Amino acid sequence: MPQVLIHFDEATLKAIDRIAPSAKRKRADFIRRAVKDEIFRLETERMRMAYRLQPDSTDDSDTWELPEEWKE
Repeated sequence: MPQVLIHFDEATLKAIDRIAPSAKRKRADFIRRAVKDEIFRLETERMRMAYRLQPDSTDDSDTWELPEEWKE
């Protein structure tokens, strides 16, 4: 796995250490998870904005019957 060097100010590092102590690599795991969560949040928001700008049209969608009608 590639490594990245990140510098934090003292206050941020102290806050991270309160939440995820450095023992047993909890700090690194916490930072990795936080970055992944933020990437997911930003991608989801980008998709949400795209749908707001160009919403799906009911004219373009397939007509679906109710699943209850499929029962025999």
